[in-house]
Amino acid sequence: MRILLVNGPNLNLLGKREPQIYGNQSFEAYLEHLKTLSNSEISYFQSNVEGELINTLQASDHDGIILNAGGYTHTSVALRDCIAAIGIPVVEVHISNITSREEFRHTSLISPVVAGCIFGFGMDGYRLALTYLELNKR
Repeated sequence: MRILLVNGPNLNLLGKREPQIYGNQSFEAYLEHLKTLSNSEISYFQSNVEGELINTLQASDHDGIILNAGGYTHTSVALRDCIAAIGIPVVEVHISNITSREEFRHTSLISPVVAGCIFGFGMDGYRLALTYLELNKR
């Protein structure tokens, strides 16, 4: 399978940003570990820019997408509409438990249009999403 893993704003700061919430490991280090757990081809993209995330999702021809939209999860109707339109299964991932954080983080605009949501399991959420996509090939 070909999987696209997309991280949104501020996830380039993993390992440095709020380690009490997000941990001390960089995403690049975790991604190398994740690739050893799978036979899938995993491509990675990160951007702090909403339009770049949308362009990347629209251009994808992957079998599945793992998306941590960061703060855009709670604000981006455009990202939601993109996911609904592309016809590729998307799994929403969040490192922290968004429902145990500030109230504005409790609502995900993208959850209604994704195949499933995984949050609160730290970086391991990406592995869980990958496992789901591999077991539920189209």
